[in-house]
Parts: sequence; C-alpha cells; structure tokens
Amino acid sequence: MQIAEWAVAVMERLGSIGAGLLVLIENLFPPIPSEVVLPLAGFAASRGDIDLLAAILCTTAGSVIGAAILYWLGRGIGLERVRAIAVRLPLVEGTDIDRTVDWFHRHGRKAVFFGRMVPLFRSFISIPAGVDRMPMLPFVLLTAAGSGIWNTVFIGAGYWLGESWHVVERYAGVFQWIVIVAVAAALAWWIVNRVRRRA
Repeated sequence: MQIAEWAVAVMERLGSIGAGLLVLIENLFPPIPSEVVLPLAGFAASRGDIDLLAAILCTTAGSVIGAAILYWLGRGIGLERVRAIAVRLPLVEGTDIDRTVDWFHRHGRKAVFFGRMVPLFRSFISIPAGVDRMPMLPFVLLTAAGSGIWNTVFIGAGYWLGESWHVVERYAGVFQWIVIVAVAAALAWWIVNRVRRRA
C-alpha cells in the first residue's frame, strides 16, 4: 500500500486524530512526508470527512508531541556525548562543536520556529534544542507556532485544491530538493575549506 493510500485509510478510520497521529509519526520517521499527509487531510476536510479546524489543531498537536520526544532524546544524549562522538568524525574538531553550541545559544529560538517550516530540518531541529537544554515552554510555544503555520498552509492548500491535492506534493518536492542542494553545497564548501586548512 502506498503512503497516500495508507494515510487515507488512517484518516478514514480515526478522523482528525488520525491525521495528528500521522504527523506525529512523520516527525519521528521523516520518510513519511508531511507534504503528502497534510494536503490529504485538507482534501478529506473538503469532502466533509473531517473538520478543517480540527485537522489543523490535531496535526499541530502531533507535531508538538513528536518534536517533544526528539527534544527529550537530545536532552538525554547531552552535550558531552555529542562532543565525544563528533570529535571522532573525520575533519571535525572540538571547536566546531563549540561554535555550533554558541550559535544555537544565540539563534536557537529562531531556529526552532523557522526550522519547523523547512524540509529535513523540521524534525531534527528538536534534537539540538534538547542538547542545548532550551527551556521547555519556549520550545513548545515556538514549535507549535512554526508547525501551526506549516500545517495550516498545507492543509489549506489541500482543502482548496480538492481532488488536485497532489499538486502541493509536487511543488513541496521542488522546495525540498532546493534545500537538499543548498545543504550539500554548504557541506562541500566546508569540507574543501577544512581539507585546505589541514594541507
């Protein structure tokens, strides 16, 4: 069964709560794309199968719960373990971790908020927030705000497009590839500079 068919089956059985459950799972297992689940929830709402507002609220709750699980995972791992693992990686130095931690101290709240609206980073941004021990209340509020915007846009698009909800997936896929290329380019630039510095 394809992901879309499975998502439809879950929402038909559990309604808006099913949509929230799917988003919670998507936060923990990114291969399940929210770019499919959310427009499908909007499409289901356009047919009257689920309530539009309830879909937005349940999916946002699912996002927050999933993010909280990853937050506590990061908090459990802790900075010292992350540092110990990182310095064993090729080309990585202890100062890289220090700079990353310093950056997150200064920009962590913006990273959590905007990160919820960026493919790939949506889930993973919760882990450094936990490692950095960001206070839980701001983390939850920022996650809810960022996720609420993301979910509303995609559910609303699915609601508006109806049977053509899959158009959203196509354009979201383009955005995701732009992010992947940008990350790959930044990583390549960092590796080249690090190798040159060590040469």
